[in-house]
Amino acid sequence: MKQRLLTFIAGILLVGCSTTKTTVNDLATNTPIETAIDLTQVKDDRVPVLINPGRFLLDTVTYHLPRVVQGTYSISDFGKYVVDFKAIDYQGNTLPVTKTDTNSWTIANAKNLDKIEYYVNDTFDIEVSGGIGKDTPFSPSGTNIEPEDYVLNLHGFIGYFDSLKKNQYKLNITSPASFKHASALQSTATTTSEDGSKVTTSYVAPRYFDITDNPMMYGNLDIEEFQVGDIKIVLSVYSPTKMHSAKKIKETMFKMMQAQKAFLGDINSTPHYNIFLYLARQDENAPKGFGALEHNTSTVVVLPEAMPDEDLAKSMVDVVSHEFFHIVTPLSVHSEDVHYFDYNKPTFSKHLWMYEGVTEYFANLFQVNQGLISEDEFYDKMLGKIQAASTLDDTMSFTEMSEHILEKPYADNYLDVYEKGALIGMCIDILMRQESNGHRGILSLMKELSLKYGKNKPFEDDKLIDEITAMTYPSVGNFLRTHVVGTTPINYNDFFEKVGLEIVDGKVKTNYLQNAGALIFAGNRQKGTLYFNNLVTQNSFWKEQGVQPNDVLKEVEGTAVTLQNANQVLGQLFAWHPGKEIEVKLDRNGEEILIKTTLTQAYTLGKKLQAKENATEAQKKLREAWLKG
Repeated sequence: MKQRLLTFIAGILLVGCSTTKTTVNDLATNTPIETAIDLTQVKDDRVPVLINPGRFLLDTVTYHLPRVVQGTYSISDFGKYVVDFKAIDYQGNTLPVTKTDTNSWTIANAKNLDKIEYYVNDTFDIEVSGGIGKDTPFSPSGTNIEPEDYVLNLHGFIGYFDSLKKNQYKLNITSPASFKHASALQSTATTTSEDGSKVTTSYVAPRYFDITDNPMMYGNLDIEEFQVGDIKIVLSVYSPTKMHSAKKIKETMFKMMQAQKAFLGDINSTPHYNIFLYLARQDENAPKGFGALEHNTSTVVVLPEAMPDEDLAKSMVDVVSHEFFHIVTPLSVHSEDVHYFDYNKPTFSKHLWMYEGVTEYFANLFQVNQGLISEDEFYDKMLGKIQAASTLDDTMSFTEMSEHILEKPYADNYLDVYEKGALIGMCIDILMRQESNGHRGILSLMKELSLKYGKNKPFEDDKLIDEITAMTYPSVGNFLRTHVVGTTPINYNDFFEKVGLEIVDGKVKTNYLQNAGALIFAGNRQKGTLYFNNLVTQNSFWKEQGVQPNDVLKEVEGTAVTLQNANQVLGQLFAWHPGKEIEVKLDRNGEEILIKTTLTQAYTLGKKLQAKENATEAQKKLREAWLKG
């Protein structure tokens, strides 16, 4: 992909208080942009923001909020959430402002501009109501404004001027004195109001990228700090009903991150890392975009609070490990499109197979490598990805999809970066282990790429595959050109054969709303009901309870079921475990059917990936190097 450089617009000049003669470039680079967010002055669920850029010498300037932010591959349009935008001159009068697009405001008479003021709506509420439009930020990249919790992804509050993205930002956040807070930015000062009710914390961000890369949380938080090797970890948790504690989650995170550090070995890591966990209430007003977003030294995670401890721990391992592994790629190994990111007119790299796919693969491989899961559990995860990928377009060029990820039809195939993308990583790993007699794998390749590039040196997008081929083996290059650049589907059996595995038909474990990934429920929009489809006959638990196709799910543990709360109810079923007492009411052609029982393990017929009984010693040795090397 072509390099997209940030251009410096000649003629924009900031003048500071000093009488020292300086150049336009020096002034533009060195004059800080002063910003303030006041959490004590929220009005109508909106937070006030103040921007003081200094003095301009141009007649007209334009201020932007991001249309797209790094780490996401969809349109967010953070400008949609800004209201009451005002430009104010040095006499306190308002200046003419034209909103030139969704995310941009052009200010006339900018020589007289003193400051900008506006209010920001949070995106969590809009995500639920759908009141602003379809392009709503994914929750972990969004913002939350609640009396007890503020998720401050700063790109949702603070914008930039085109030529001043490299300027330093000074940020003051005022909050109630009772609030706890955590930030990936280091604070520089703290002041308390005379009456002791407010606290203002000051931060410095070297450039606009650091504003977007350093999220914060304020409010009634539960915070734990711990050390993993030479990394200081800060875990901040907002649990509305206090169902989950940072202390309990810390145990899972400590074990996980110890294993990750052991897996990564000598890959350079950050000296500190923040985990921000927002647990959503179990109601219709909660955000639905569960997952996480990576940053250089932190991750924001949004998950449902109703998850049992065991499921929350598992989800945190799967989600946070993925985000932490992003310190390898794209945070250390990335293209010019990432390095010179344009927040309003972004171009995208061809290599999502590496940024998201290899990262997702590592998030699964390290667990079996470090003994957190069994080999059979790892095989189940990989087979699950094969099955999920089979529901998407398997003939679409991965590099073409990546480069055009915001466009149709490529955007519809985005989830394949976590499914087929991880499988691409697996196949390269097995190929490299085979070619090197077990000594090299995809982790060693990423280490070599990290040493060659690193976070301050991007690679050229069109040259990466040739570089990887030169660093590894012709077979790896051929695989990438055929199955990643090209449109040929991967025959996974060829790779499983190398390590003595096979896919067979058999009885496999499932949950209470799926059969091997396929939902056993459907919705009737006309009647507003949720009912069991024909697949219910293949789910051992429901079959044993006498459930039939077309039975309507009327009530689950006292909650009446509608299409409006279907996601909430299905989330409950997903969290069920054997041994739990349940009560479910069905409607079968007007007759109420009561199911009151103890959950047993559900099974279905499906595919299973397992070790071959007649695997050769060479295959077993290669498998051992792949999983444990």
